[in-house]
Amino acid sequence: MRGIIFKVMSVCLFMGMASLIKAASADVPPGQAVFFRSFFALPIIFGWLAMRGELRHGWKTRNPVGHFWRGLIGTSAMGLGFTGLGLLPLPEVTAIGYAAPLLVVVFAAMFLDEKVGVFRLSAVGLGLVGVLIVLSPRLSVGTGLTTGETLGAVVVLMGAVFAALAQVFVRKLVQTERTAAIVFWFTVTSSLLALCTIPWGWAVPSWSAVIMLICAGLLGGVGQILLTSSYRYADASLVAPFDYTSMILALGIGYFIFAEVPTGTMLLGAAIVIAAGVLIIWRERMLGLQRAQQRKAMGHVGGK
Repeated sequence: MRGIIFKVMSVCLFMGMASLIKAASADVPPGQAVFFRSFFALPIIFGWLAMRGELRHGWKTRNPVGHFWRGLIGTSAMGLGFTGLGLLPLPEVTAIGYAAPLLVVVFAAMFLDEKVGVFRLSAVGLGLVGVLIVLSPRLSVGTGLTTGETLGAVVVLMGAVFAALAQVFVRKLVQTERTAAIVFWFTVTSSLLALCTIPWGWAVPSWSAVIMLICAGLLGGVGQILLTSSYRYADASLVAPFDYTSMILALGIGYFIFAEVPTGTMLLGAAIVIAAGVLIIWRERMLGLQRAQQRKAMGHVGGK
């Protein structure tokens, strides 16, 4: 129960962060928003490391190159996602972002040699159909949509691709690195990489935008810690479905804060993507239970 609570709290904080970034998107470019999101999460992470007694050693790494590539890919995903927040309604950005965990299944098979059966591949295919349904109005010709909306659909989808690749890098890093080191070095790397976007134009934001961006960084830092902690108290397959509570929040915030009314097409596509994601999570849980039973049976045989 503690793991589920932490997971839901992290989803709420990340959605609050996205809302603040969206509200400030008219004042600052995406690269500047990435800097605020990352830099102002650092005090939260330092406090977390101190509470865990890992302030002196938790950030140490044996794979700095791996952290750099994970940071580069993850920062690209964040920047693309923040760009999309300024161009599309919040529920659409959320729905398209659900493509990331589907693509992780494909990329894990391609780059990590993980075995993926017909069931999970079929679920991925179903989920991608849902993503295409969400995207279809934005990519149709002659619908009177603005170039910004079409660009928004493309960059959010690309952000989902990069987010999935970042997860693959994390799966490789966890084999040799502490969780604290992964969280810390991603935040540092993304802060430094965001500074590289200064030549492309940073703005002097209003005080209200500055406050929103600082709060977004703080919320992102706390959300990251809660997300990490949720996996300490419950299996990933148990807490993962609670990711989809973000759609309920996105619909509510989009409607009441940003006056965004969801379309039937978007809701249909989102429902298909969520269904596919839940199927994959259920299948992962079943496979995990089977592996646990096999290990138990092998232990009994060995004991005899």
